[in-house]
Amino acid sequence: MDRRSFLKGSAAAGAAAAAVAASNFPAPAIAQGKIEWRMVTSWPKNFPGLGTAAERIAQYITTASGGRLTVKVYAAGELVPAFGAFDAVQQGAAEAYHSAAYYYGGKHPGFHFYTTAPYGLYAAEQYAWWTFGEGEKLQDELYAGFGVKAFPAVNTCAQACGWFAKEINSPDDLRGLKFRTAGLNAEVFRQLGCNVVQLPGGEIFQAMQSGTVDAADWVGPWNDLAFGLHRVAKNYYTPGIGEPSATIEMGIGRKHWDALPDDLKAIVRQASAACYQDGVAEFITRNSAALNTLVNEHGVKVAPFPDSVYAALGQAAESSMNDLRNNGDDLLKRIWDSYYGFRNNAMAWCQHAEQPYLNVRAAGPKFSV
Repeated sequence: MDRRSFLKGSAAAGAAAAAVAASNFPAPAIAQGKIEWRMVTSWPKNFPGLGTAAERIAQYITTASGGRLTVKVYAAGELVPAFGAFDAVQQGAAEAYHSAAYYYGGKHPGFHFYTTAPYGLYAAEQYAWWTFGEGEKLQDELYAGFGVKAFPAVNTCAQACGWFAKEINSPDDLRGLKFRTAGLNAEVFRQLGCNVVQLPGGEIFQAMQSGTVDAADWVGPWNDLAFGLHRVAKNYYTPGIGEPSATIEMGIGRKHWDALPDDLKAIVRQASAACYQDGVAEFITRNSAALNTLVNEHGVKVAPFPDSVYAALGQAAESSMNDLRNNGDDLLKRIWDSYYGFRNNAMAWCQHAEQPYLNVRAAGPKFSV
């Protein structure tokens, strides 16, 4: 399979799984000025950080609207499969979804950038691009063809590269490796000889336990500990380069969004913004505690890849991302240029502020408690 075919076909399984008729679902409640939305998600019920974030935004909207707009959450598999959330909304089988846009990159490669991209934006920059850059404008243009309006609703922050059954000492060790990953990161690792496997998060543990995959990325210490991935591998490589942050969005059927009065639209927008910030704060807090548990209680080896592997990843990312930009799609090119252009501008100050500060802090006083 060539690169372009991979990018176009990466979400085919999810789309097929979501081919469900709207008639199979109960109609939304609209009575006495009250509206009820069904929100389908890609996460196990109450899964830390993702499933709970879906519940949080639903409760925020319901409470802030005084019950005029209520949102009922359905976990992955309750109404549709994990990779079928977007399709359910597009087909009218649900009013909203809570998922990652890169699961649907097979519909259009531009979707990937609304989750993350290799060597791309970290959590604060991603939201800045969407809010004060061209991110929302370009997203509206892209999603209009699918009848969806979407908002960033949580971000997992920088992610680990993942769990590996064997140590990785050189790029050659990646060849032939069966690696579960997602998004544009998948194409980068394919270029280095990995056999990429795409699975919902809830299937990763079993796949690693059975040997269906040799390595897997999911999110970071908090979510990875919750799935018990340390029980099937002890080599935890971080940082990754494919997901410097990962935006999870709330998407709404466009006709349902357009039908809302302005005050309810404002509530949904502000709920999304608040939950995005809450998500960043929670992942920062929980990842640190979970990392301590993984290392000190479960003997996990946490390490970066060797320099030779990062060099190979950089070359593969540059090649695959340039191929993506030049595939002939005008909208994709504009999204690509806006995203990486914003990154380059943000880096101009970051290299004089956050980045060197973190280096100075790491070398500074420990303030032990």
